[in-house]
Amino acid sequence: MTRRLEDLTEAARSVIAASASPVVLCGGDGTYLAGVTALVRAAGTFALPPIVLARGGTVSIVARNWGTSRHIEDTIRRVVEAPTELEVVARPSLAVEARGETRVGFTFGTGLVAKFFTEYERRGAGGNRAALAIALGVFFDSLRGGPYAHRILSPLPCRISVEGDALEPPAFSLVLCSVLRDVGLHMLVTHRAGEDHVRPHLVASPLSPRALGPQWPRVALGKPLLGSGNFDGLVRSFRVDFPDEDGSYVLDGDTFRAGSVTVRAGPLLRVAT
Repeated sequence: MTRRLEDLTEAARSVIAASASPVVLCGGDGTYLAGVTALVRAAGTFALPPIVLARGGTVSIVARNWGTSRHIEDTIRRVVEAPTELEVVARPSLAVEARGETRVGFTFGTGLVAKFFTEYERRGAGGNRAALAIALGVFFDSLRGGPYAHRILSPLPCRISVEGDALEPPAFSLVLCSVLRDVGLHMLVTHRAGEDHVRPHLVASPLSPRALGPQWPRVALGKPLLGSGNFDGLVRSFRVDFPDEDGSYVLDGDTFRAGSVTVRAGPLLRVAT
């Protein structure tokens, strides 16, 4: 068991040195982010071992997308008792660079994503039920142009360049890039995620709260957002620059701050289920 990042770093080095396989990451999305990042850093030029994402968190969105059993005991029992029967599938990842440090994860977001998680943490981070309550509140408030929806959905000043080309809007209400189709609560914002392992799906929208909020039903059906100024496509890389040099962004449920962030396809992972 690791209790500190220093413990995780040392554990990852030991795993790579011992050629241990498969490696079980037990926890939620933040654990997967930290664990995969530590393994990638420890491996260097060596091949990564297969990983198993055991669902021990309040949400575990990554594991749910990729078919891991909801019962953590069953997952670990299969690894211990029948490791040769595990199905190993190549899965994409994101490499997110900020402040000279690169993390390897699965879903990046800013704008309403960062504001949503701030509200989620303020309410106690109570899992899917708490997240759904926030989403419903924002949705219904957006229909009447209320202050709650405005606080979560109002465009965030930032500049985005996709593969070197700047997008025109100076502010975006939603910026989301993922290798997962369902980013939580059956929100299929990145509905093309996984189509291309070297080009994750980026969705960026400058829409106002009254234009963006009511489109939740479209998102649930895996349809692109309507409205002018939206970007929706597969990209090799993009960069977000925040005007105050201290913008907030979310990576797999964990919040970070930076002046600029570069996102590109990360290494292919061998995920066992």
